[in-house]
Amino acid sequence: MHRVSLIPGDGIGPEVVGAAVQVIAASGAEIEWEVLEAGAEIVEKHGTPMPDHTLNSIRKNRVALKGPLTTPIGGGYQSPNVALRKSLELYACLRPVKDVPGVRTRFENVDLVVIRENTEGLYSGIEHRVVPGVVESLKVVTEEASMRICEYAFQYAKEHGRRKVTAVHKANIMKMSDGLFLECFRRVASRHQDIEQETMIVDSTCMQLVQWPERFDMLVMENLYGDILSEICAGLVGGLGVVPGANIGEDCAVFEAVHGSAPDIAGQNIANPTAVILSSVLMLRHLGEGTAADRVETALYGVLSEGVQVTPDLGGTVGTSGMAEAIVARM
Repeated sequence: MHRVSLIPGDGIGPEVVGAAVQVIAASGAEIEWEVLEAGAEIVEKHGTPMPDHTLNSIRKNRVALKGPLTTPIGGGYQSPNVALRKSLELYACLRPVKDVPGVRTRFENVDLVVIRENTEGLYSGIEHRVVPGVVESLKVVTEEASMRICEYAFQYAKEHGRRKVTAVHKANIMKMSDGLFLECFRRVASRHQDIEQETMIVDSTCMQLVQWPERFDMLVMENLYGDILSEICAGLVGGLGVVPGANIGEDCAVFEAVHGSAPDIAGQNIANPTAVILSSVLMLRHLGEGTAADRVETALYGVLSEGVQVTPDLGGTVGTSGMAEAIVARM
């Protein structure tokens, strides 16, 4: 029996997470959920969207499945997603991106992995007003974090049979900060000569991703670049609704979809649960439940391939709950 922290999230979060929980229950994996509160609705109650008891639960259980949480734009409280990653030192953001059966896109044979440093860079959130009309935001890059994320990327490549790791940077302009990241990548790469490695400037990477995505296998990069490029990669295979994600640390792992909370369609039973279900597949494999993970993935892909018992955004005729029921029926 695995005890796992569960954050339903807000917006469409409770619907898509509920679908994932239903599917996991049918997979054969024995999961005991500890349901937690987080997000916009509890800020007034606790003064934060990510209260201590939620973080402590994840520290204790070591694994969590999380729904989307709303982040205010241009003001308000700190992003609960950033707070979660920093508080638990979830330094590696893992986003596998590959073709999804039944989802038609402009590209074929896309199968790549984005590894994003999760704790520093411009997302450190260190900003101040210098004088009226001038704001400064600090980009923090450290040797420790850069070495750690590059080592994680190469170890992941070895464990999952990946052939090449590409470091994405802007060291031609930010010679000290991105230069340090690039130096760390090269040092780590020198210890893993059995894995092909290359470096590429971020703007060139963006162009080549939308021209020849099949040339990439794994990409590792700093925080902001990772946020942007992972969404570009999601677009290659059908969008954020079909791409899983995980945030990995030394002690804890949080699995979540990369899409937002979509409050405009919350409560309508039309949200696509694919991304959260695929994230739960990553979680099951992390827990050592490989057989259950394979059952979920096979059933999900079967339903997607038929393209009928899927949500309207995928061209189907059922809602969130109906799609979950179809996946369960296939298992």
